[in-house]
Amino acid sequence: MRATEPAQSRARWRAVARAAWLLVHVLGGLWTVWRAFPRWDEAARAARIQAWSAKALRILGVTLRVEGEPPAAGPVLVVSNHVSWLDILAIDAARPCRFVSKADVRHWPLLGRLVAGAGTLFIERDRKRDALRVVHHLAERLRACDVLAVFPEGTTSDGRTVLPFHANLLQAALVTGAPAQPLGLAYRDARVPAEALSRHDAPVYVGDTALLTSLWRVLTAQGLVAHLRWGCPQTASGRDRRTWAADLRAEVAVLAGLPPPTD
Repeated sequence: MRATEPAQSRARWRAVARAAWLLVHVLGGLWTVWRAFPRWDEAARAARIQAWSAKALRILGVTLRVEGEPPAAGPVLVVSNHVSWLDILAIDAARPCRFVSKADVRHWPLLGRLVAGAGTLFIERDRKRDALRVVHHLAERLRACDVLAVFPEGTTSDGRTVLPFHANLLQAALVTGAPAQPLGLAYRDARVPAEALSRHDAPVYVGDTALLTSLWRVLTAQGLVAHLRWGCPQTASGRDRRTWAADLRAEVAVLAGLPPPTD
């Protein structure tokens, strides 16, 4: 018992130091979004978002592991499972995307403004008219050759399975003929042999968990690895959006190392 107390104390102080460093990093990001982004083109913004996200992961003590080929250019709709707020940082560190996110994220302290400044499209998922608005906007951005990213589960999971996909978010890819690229995301424990495919639960952000509580879990975690596996881009090829969504869900589960969906 006594031997573990110094280690726990060091871990807490390390987490506090990381939190302070992260706050400075977030404030610096907000300054960049406010002062520099209006003057920069899309390529410069994307490069800055990628560098900022990669540094944020390092501050949090998260190692990024990427397999497969991220999209080199748009138009493409990246389709990923959703476990945590950390997903956006991990994906942007690998390949900056314009995300579609639930409207609640806009109201997160500091981070909400940062996410909005990065070009995120917000959606009120319980309002059908708003969903249609976002689909039209997504179609416009795909025609402009953007790389978009969506979490079709509509909410975060516990990382043990991939929830059913909401097919309406694929409508924009259907009407524009743009491909969708599946992405499997998982959080692993580097302290366990790689072949064990151990799951790290620190980033899980489900239910009534508060954002700050989830953040503290990540700050105090050890051996946290964000593992991204990119699949190959695919078009609908005659499938309706529900069939396409089900097929993409199954592929995302395989990429994330999760059991195939049964529902």
